[in-house]
Amino acid sequence: MRPHIIVNVAMSADGKLSTRERRQVKISGTQDFNRVDRLKAGSDAVMVGIGTVLADDPSLTVKAEECRNNRIQRGTDEQPIRIVVDSRARISPDASVFRKGSGKRVVAVSRKANPKKVEQLKKLATVIIAGEDTVDLLQLMEELGDMGIQRIMVEGGGTLIAGLIEQGLVDEIYSYIGNIIIGGRNAPTLADGEGFISESDFSRLTLLEYRKIETGILLHWNVEHPQ
Repeated sequence: MRPHIIVNVAMSADGKLSTRERRQVKISGTQDFNRVDRLKAGSDAVMVGIGTVLADDPSLTVKAEECRNNRIQRGTDEQPIRIVVDSRARISPDASVFRKGSGKRVVAVSRKANPKKVEQLKKLATVIIAGEDTVDLLQLMEELGDMGIQRIMVEGGGTLIAGLIEQGLVDEIYSYIGNIIIGGRNAPTLADGEGFISESDFSRLTLLEYRKIETGILLHWNVEHPQ
């Protein structure tokens, strides 16, 4: 069984995740940060695409000691498994995801990845090879499910999220909308990629909850999956 996938993003009022230069922008505040930390702590794994790693170098770790302790008390590792989707194995061995925090790491690559880099990565993480030119997300989810991963939180970026949505793999979306406008036709959004052409292909959502947090609003969506 494939994992349950939850997308969590913070975006500007005009739907941008960061600037056109992919520069990280503070969109939400402390209260939302703590919410995200709890969501991360309640997940088996946290996943990002290589674009997010190259732009922001995130550690993907649970920051709050209380949340880490709760994981240990549940009998899990202090940190969730950290997964990077990186078709061409571009991630640096010095990336924060490898250097900070304990726990397991997974890097998903395609068969076009440089074999030497793949061998280097195997010293730092479990490497999953799925897909020819780009990572086959369906195959990846099957393999992650076989590893016992049941719940994945996805933190970005727009290309990975778009691919997951197109494959019908996303189950929930948390979108925090902040009180700023970033602008820019080339600035990343929640779902980049090629986009749907036909309205019949659009992904449909059901709003489960909305609430004001600090100067923005949090929307919690369920993603409908046609039977």
